[in-house]
Amino acid sequence: MFSDLHGVIVKKKYFNFKTTSLNNTIDKAVMKRNLLLISNSTMAGEAYLGWPLNYIAGFLQTHHVKKITFVPFAGVNLSDKGLTESYDVYTKKVSEVLATFGVEIESVHQTNNPVEMVANAEAIAVGGGNTFHLVGKMHETGIMKAIKAKAESGTPYIGWSAGSNVACPTLKTTNDMPIYEPVRFEALNLIPFQINPHYLDANPEGHGGETRQQRIEEFLAVNRDMKVLGLREASLLYVEGDSMRLMGKRDLRLFVFGKEPIEYPPDSDLSFLL
Repeated sequence: MFSDLHGVIVKKKYFNFKTTSLNNTIDKAVMKRNLLLISNSTMAGEAYLGWPLNYIAGFLQTHHVKKITFVPFAGVNLSDKGLTESYDVYTKKVSEVLATFGVEIESVHQTNNPVEMVANAEAIAVGGGNTFHLVGKMHETGIMKAIKAKAESGTPYIGWSAGSNVACPTLKTTNDMPIYEPVRFEALNLIPFQINPHYLDANPEGHGGETRQQRIEEFLAVNRDMKVLGLREASLLYVEGDSMRLMGKRDLRLFVFGKEPIEYPPDSDLSFLL
C-alpha cells in the first residue's frame, strides 16, 4: 500500500497521506517503513523548512504524531559557544516550525539516555548539517541501532540533507567535509541505495573541479553494485513499506554503474529501487 499525497486537509491545506493502493503486487510482509527523505531544508529566499513544510505536516498528522524526537548532531556551527549550545539553537529552530502545526519536540542531546528516548519516540527527525559528525555521534550514543529498529518497525522517520543521507547504507555519497571521524561509515540502511542530496547538474562557470556526476561515478567505480539517486533541491522521497514515490518540484537522476543516468519526473513510482 502507498499513501496518496494529493489529498488536502481543508483547514491547513497540508498534504494528507490517505491510504490508497499504488502497487497491488506488493507482498504484505514487507518492512514497515514510513520515511520522508528530503533533499534540503530551505530554498534561497524562503523560510526555514518552508518548501517541505506541507509534506512534513501532512506526514506527521497522518501518523497522529504529537511529539517528535529530534537528532541535532549534524548542526555543529549554529553557536560559537560550543556544540551543546549549537544543538540547543538547532532544536529551538526546528521546534518553532513544528509548533505551527501543533507538534512538540524533544532532542536526544537533552537526555542522559538517548537510546531510551528513541525507543519511546512517536516519530524521529534527523536534521541536516555535517554528515560525518552526525554519523559519528549516532554511533557513539547508540542511537544508530535504536533508530534503525524503530524505523523498521514503522515509526515515522523524517530526514533532510544529512538526515536523508543517514537513511542510506553508508554516508559515502555525502557532499560534506570529513570534519569528524566516525567509528564506521555504515548508517541506518533503511533503503538499499545511496542518496546524493542537493544534487547539482553542473559546476559554477569557471570552476575546474569535478562535477557532482563525476564524483558519483567515482563512487560507483568502486561500489559497482550500488545505485545512487541524485536528489535535487525541492524534492523528496516518500517511502511506505516497499513503495516509494518522488515528490516535490524537481526531476531525480538515477546513477547505475556502466549505464547512462536516467531522469525521473516528480510523482514517479520508484518502488522498483527498494
